[in-house]
Amino acid sequence: MNPKEKPKSKITASRKLSLKMLLLTRACDDLEKERQDREEEKVRYLGDKLPALQLSGLPMDELQNLCKQLHSQIDVVDEERYDCESKVGKHNKDIHELKLKIQDLGGKFKKPALRKVRVSADEMMRALLGSKHKGSMDLRANLKSVKKEDVKQDKVTGTEVGDWRKNVEAMSGMEGRKKMFDTAGGAQ
Repeated sequence: MNPKEKPKSKITASRKLSLKMLLLTRACDDLEKERQDREEEKVRYLGDKLPALQLSGLPMDELQNLCKQLHSQIDVVDEERYDCESKVGKHNKDIHELKLKIQDLGGKFKKPALRKVRVSADEMMRALLGSKHKGSMDLRANLKSVKKEDVKQDKVTGTEVGDWRKNVEAMSGMEGRKKMFDTAGGAQ
């Protein structure tokens, strides 16, 4: 027998189909029976908890007492319902935390795709600093202002050193570097 070939099934296709149909019908019957059992349980529970009221012919005092008893029973049921809801919420939260731990331990945590978000500098500072951030952050105001005189002086010094071939021999060696340092320091 070749190892690549799959072993043939001993059950024919028609037999498989008939077995599947039997399983499906059995499952449907079981679901219907469960639904009926739940309905009967509900009716029985309500019969135990809520006996039939007989209001005809009762005097006013007994009606008031009956109303007080019903209100007290409603309070007890509401407390039980609240307790059950809080337990379910707590268990759901625990289940979620445990699922996250399992994902972390498994190492197959899929990182969500991040979106590009345009945020201005003000919004970013407000998000980082919160209430400590005051005023707007105008980046252009923080730039160094340049006077026109400084620009003219730069142009003058630029023309002196404009042709680099003339100054190669003069600036070579340590003496040339010293001259460059002195002229740069003197300009300030």
